[in-house]
Amino acid sequence: MHILVTNDDGVTAPGLLALAQEMRKLGKVTVFAPDRNWSASGHVKTMDRPLRVRETVLADGTSAFACDGAPSDCVALPLLGFIQEEIDLVVSGINPNANIGHDITYSGTVTAAMEAVIAGVKGIAVSLHSPEGHKGPLDYSTAAIVGRRVAEKVIANGLPEGVVLNVNVPYLKESELAGYMITRQGLRVYRDALDARVDPRGKPYFWIGGEAPTGVFENGTDFGALEDGYVSITPLQLDLTNYKVMDVLRKWEF
Repeated sequence: MHILVTNDDGVTAPGLLALAQEMRKLGKVTVFAPDRNWSASGHVKTMDRPLRVRETVLADGTSAFACDGAPSDCVALPLLGFIQEEIDLVVSGINPNANIGHDITYSGTVTAAMEAVIAGVKGIAVSLHSPEGHKGPLDYSTAAIVGRRVAEKVIANGLPEGVVLNVNVPYLKESELAGYMITRQGLRVYRDALDARVDPRGKPYFWIGGEAPTGVFENGTDFGALEDGYVSITPLQLDLTNYKVMDVLRKWEF
């Protein structure tokens, strides 16, 4: 079993290291990640410039590859042949914040796993629902164990074509988890605000800011599961077609 581990927070992120260490219990691991933070980058593929890769060493002394491309590039390059040995599974994470609801369209963590599925390789994204305003280092140990357990199930049972698993883990000790719940995508509530400023030369510039997002609590959703202390496992499909609306649109006269 050969597992590619990547993320969107950069190759030095502690969540990446924790995930790689757990995945090594399942087989050979190759770490290939961005050389900087690409959070909220969405599904990016670099086509307009060359990509550069360098070998580096993680905090535990193991080797890794760092790339100046996006998270999706860090999956595409290995699968396209940079890594000669066949890759059986791609696991992305551990993101320090949950990726729920509409977050999946922004998330480099999730879209890196999607890039694997597009290439015909099984993909899992793992994120940690860390407390708002948490001070100090985060504890990724529970999320890493959860990631390994989900990966074990995927290895044993496979996944349907075109499906990526989006896994979100409460910020709890493993013994405190309420369990594992298969969920649907919930609703994320954003409170974005535009902060317009003027630089010292009198030119305007802008920040997109605002309060931290929340979610709508509903039973059976990713956000609802996290709030109740469950690991949320949401099967996402790459086919975004709304088939019911197709029937409505067919009645339109063009």
